[in-house]
Amino acid sequence: MDTIIEGVIRAFELLTRGDNDVFQVMFMTLLVSVTATLISVLLGIPLGLCLALTDFFGKKLLSSLVNFGMGLPPVVVGLVVSLLLWRSGPLGNLEMMYTPAAMIFAQALIAFPIVAGFSFAAILSVNPKLHWKLLSMGATPLQANLSLIKEAKLGLIAAVIAGFGRVISEVGASMMVGGNIKGQTRVLTTAIVTEVEKGNFDVAMAIAYILLFITYGVIVSLTILQQEKKIL
Repeated sequence: MDTIIEGVIRAFELLTRGDNDVFQVMFMTLLVSVTATLISVLLGIPLGLCLALTDFFGKKLLSSLVNFGMGLPPVVVGLVVSLLLWRSGPLGNLEMMYTPAAMIFAQALIAFPIVAGFSFAAILSVNPKLHWKLLSMGATPLQANLSLIKEAKLGLIAAVIAGFGRVISEVGASMMVGGNIKGQTRVLTTAIVTEVEKGNFDVAMAIAYILLFITYGVIVSLTILQQEKKIL
């Protein structure tokens, strides 16, 4: 209990004092997680839309792979990405290993099936006749799809929240492909692990509180957007 209270005090001190190391880790956390989430959204929502509205050979297989990916262990993703990015790997010439780009790559792979799966369910929850009705009224396929996305706003933003929540809390893949290098690839989750290994439980709790504060702030912002009557 004392450690929990000390963590609150230490977190307040670190933020008010303007600790450079802490703010650098906070910035890296947001950079990696937000970028990975955006990539997963740009890829996942179109895939969910495609799965919901079109019939094609292999659709059931692709849907099952998306559902499988939603529960894929992040450490497995980290291992696969590591093998791809090692110097002897097929993408080794990109020299991405132990960089923020590698962490974004891994986290985007983790979030992508989550966003796609939730988007698929969100689009299916909309009246299936709406899409064809819009097309029959003269709307282009793009206009019809955009209208469906607006109708499925609640579910689609839930997909974004789920994807972001998964990657910002991720540890294993980030450490495997990023290396947890201070000042370069260290994020809040890996910093917590580092401080626990050192026995600095009060500092670990402080960083954990900062992580929770950031996560809550982003999710509150997305929830406000989700509950707005109109999407701008």
